[in-house]
Amino acid sequence: MLRFEYLLYALLLTLLACKQENVRFAGSGVFEAREIIVSAEGSGQLIEFHVSEGISVMADSVVGKLDCEDLVLQKSQVLASKEALKLKRVEATPETAVIQKQIRTQQDQIGALQIQYAVLVKDRDRVKKLVSQEAAPAKQLDDVQGSVDVMDKQIAAAHAQLEVLQQQIRSSENAASIKNRSIMSEDDPLQSQIARIENQISNCAVVNPINGTVIAKYVEPFEFVTVGKPLYKVADLREMTLRAYLSGDQLTAVKLGDAVTVRVDDGKDEFRAYDGVITWIADEAEFTPKTIQTKDERANLVYAVKVSVKNDGYLRLGMYGELDF
Repeated sequence: MLRFEYLLYALLLTLLACKQENVRFAGSGVFEAREIIVSAEGSGQLIEFHVSEGISVMADSVVGKLDCEDLVLQKSQVLASKEALKLKRVEATPETAVIQKQIRTQQDQIGALQIQYAVLVKDRDRVKKLVSQEAAPAKQLDDVQGSVDVMDKQIAAAHAQLEVLQQQIRSSENAASIKNRSIMSEDDPLQSQIARIENQISNCAVVNPINGTVIAKYVEPFEFVTVGKPLYKVADLREMTLRAYLSGDQLTAVKLGDAVTVRVDDGKDEFRAYDGVITWIADEAEFTPKTIQTKDERANLVYAVKVSVKNDGYLRLGMYGELDF
């Protein structure tokens, strides 16, 4: 009976040894995630900061605010300067109003001259007919024709004067336009300055870039921060990446997109298994990291691979994982 117990005990040890021998993995590594360090885009006192380690934050949510009252005042000052430009603009209306009145008078005078001209032409034609019938002397026709010629020259002179007045209006309007263009040339730089200040004001809001979890906080509310100062670190922990290492012989057995199994420790001598997908394979070999043990411990050079794994909440940054395929 005692001999049977020894045999049973020896058999159990053999099975356990075989089980441990079979638990061999292609490679191992640590879990990483997409991490972003959010830095200040402006300078000022951090008057609001709704961030603490471990909380979940949504993409595009405002988690903090800088004191930008000085920028608001600068914008108001530039806007006032922009409005002041409008008051500097000149109008040609006062000068042109006088000339327009002279033009209307001149047009009325031309109209009267044209009426007189029409009467003289009619008289000339009547006298011309009488002269042809020898009912009137030729001198009378010459006198009437002379009056027609004089009236024609007066009308031409009146039209020339009207053109002069119209040219004066155009010159006055052109002069006002040139002066206004000179004044309003200052408007574009002011508009650019306003746009720049508005951009600086928008940078006073601390906007979270991705959906994720805050894993580190570097500042506290009411501290003074400058452009580029790190505020907090956020990571997307919904999908983790196992960075593992394979030997050259193992590398030939995998390719991008392959489904693999990832295991992590789950208590003593137990493993938790996850489905993973190979998303990246290094192009060049590197020396085996000291903290990584590959299946073939004699390999001096290994290739890094990245495996994407859905996180059920158990996986943590820096946790070791084993890769099998």
